[in-house]
Amino acid sequence: MKLLSPSLTRMNGNDGRAARRDRQVRLCFPFSGDTIGGSHISVKGLLDHLDRGRYRLVVVPEVPGGRIAQFFAGHEQLHDPGSRGLFVPGERFNLRKFARTLGGLWSRTRFLRRNRIDIVHVNDGQTNANWAVAARLAGAKLVWHHRGDPGALGLRLLAPLLANQVLTVSSFSLPPPGPWSARKKAAVVHSPFDATMTVDREQARETLVRELGIAPDTLILGYFGAFIARKRPLLFIDTIAALKEKLDRPVIGVMFGESVEPSMNVALQRRIDGNGVAAQVRLMGYRTPGAYWIAACDQLAVPAVREPFGRTLVEAMLAGTPIVAARSGGNIEALEGGIGILADPDDAGALAEQCARLARDPAAASAMARRAQADARHRFSEAMHGRKVSEVYERLCPAA
Repeated sequence: MKLLSPSLTRMNGNDGRAARRDRQVRLCFPFSGDTIGGSHISVKGLLDHLDRGRYRLVVVPEVPGGRIAQFFAGHEQLHDPGSRGLFVPGERFNLRKFARTLGGLWSRTRFLRRNRIDIVHVNDGQTNANWAVAARLAGAKLVWHHRGDPGALGLRLLAPLLANQVLTVSSFSLPPPGPWSARKKAAVVHSPFDATMTVDREQARETLVRELGIAPDTLILGYFGAFIARKRPLLFIDTIAALKEKLDRPVIGVMFGESVEPSMNVALQRRIDGNGVAAQVRLMGYRTPGAYWIAACDQLAVPAVREPFGRTLVEAMLAGTPIVAARSGGNIEALEGGIGILADPDDAGALAEQCARLARDPAAASAMARRAQADARHRFSEAMHGRKVSEVYERLCPAA
């Protein structure tokens, strides 16, 4: 891990290397908390494709040596000077939480000025709360990368005032129009993916079958993502219960992910027991690379509602795994053109019926998956994402 030195913020007119660095646009990527998610994966893909001659990249994790710091190992890093203790996932916004944010305001502002940061690129609501005001007070440009619901409070109330540019991961996530809206300074930039990746689905499936100890003809339905209410993990369990009644072959649902609240673990187990599907639902934990395990599944089921733009959808497309998703949010945009099957949201029976229909017609499922793979390689490459974001940076800080 490399750290910026205070001496790097001072120009030496006789040092050609310092002169070149001074002409670079200095980009700061702060991260709050210490949990790895889709936004971190997307940012890493972006950093790997930015022109290092034009941009100087600084990652600022809140926890030195933590999971995020390790994830971005090899990139220049500085510790967050304004950290006042991590927010607890799911913690309600209150005066104490707000005070913790304000407590780090001036130290973060001084940090940005001292290191002459040109652009602060924030990627989640918690980080926006910590860094948006400091960025503007320091005179830096603020790129507000929104990966959530368009009704988010910060996007509606603060982004119109603070953001120089809003980026969203889908049209669904764009700020709602209105007299006080960031819509006019917003643009859609889909998240980046390794469009060249390949996975041996047959080998991956054999590995999963052996681990699970199931019959080879079992239909394997996959759930991938955090166990949070919006992603509907409980509905997935209901779907497995409904699906096992519709098919004359064994069915198993594998759930890859983690709970951010202990209460969800309790709710999952109660739903499994209540549906009598202890033998049909397996909790697999968080695993990486996710695309390998997605490829091991016969189908990806996405019951999530108001999902901005799920990474697992595109990873399944690239891996060649057929998709059945709720007709909601960014799922519709990702699967446009018939490259996946959409089912009524919040309806386990409807989701199970579409999964059963796909399972009964493997030729159609394979053809749909091939179309989805070709589409994803065209639309969602890391190189294309890097070009689009670089264009934003150039508009905010044009070359002299």
